[in-house]
Amino acid sequence: MSTATASAAPTTEFDPRFPIGKFRRAEADLTNPSVHIADLAALPENLRTAIDGLSSAQLDTPYRDGGWTVRQLVHHVADSHMNACVRIRLALTEDWPTIKPYDEKLWAELPDALTAPPELSLRFLDALHYRWVLLLRTLSEDQWQRGFVHPEHGRQTIAEATALYAWHCRHHTAHIVELRKRMGW
Repeated sequence: MSTATASAAPTTEFDPRFPIGKFRRAEADLTNPSVHIADLAALPENLRTAIDGLSSAQLDTPYRDGGWTVRQLVHHVADSHMNACVRIRLALTEDWPTIKPYDEKLWAELPDALTAPPELSLRFLDALHYRWVLLLRTLSEDQWQRGFVHPEHGRQTIAEATALYAWHCRHHTAHIVELRKRMGW
C-alpha cells in the first residue's frame, strides 16, 4: 500500500479512527495519478482479503468503540465509491457541477447496510472499480484539473478526488486489518 497519498499527523498514541492518518489534501501527491489509480484498482481484492474468513458475529463487530461494524464498513465503501464515481463522471461532462452530498451515517444505518452479506458490496466494487480505473487511465492532463463543487467542502479537482478516494480505500481496509490484529482474528 502506498503511503505517498496521505500524511499521518505525528501522534504518540494510535488513533483507531485514522489508522493510516487523516487525509490532507494539501499534502497529497497530485502529480502522479497512477499511484492513486493503483490503490483504487487494488481495493476490491484488498477489502475481500481483509474480511476473508470472518464469521457473521465478527462481521457485526465494530472496528472501534462507537464505530461502524465491519459489515457496515464494507457497505459504506461501496456507497461512498459509487457516489465518488458519479461525481467524477459529472465533472467530466459538466462545467464544475455542484454535487449533492449524502449522509453517510444514515446510509450506514439502512437495513441493507446492517444485514446484507458483504459479498454483495464486494461484487459491486469489483465492477465499479474496474470501470472507474478504466476511465481514470484515459484522462488527459486537462481532464485531471476538471472538477466539481461540494457544498460543504468547496471545489475539488478530479486529481484531488482520486487522491482522496485512494486514501479512503486504504483507510477503511486498515480499520478492518487493525481490528483483526487487536482481536487476534
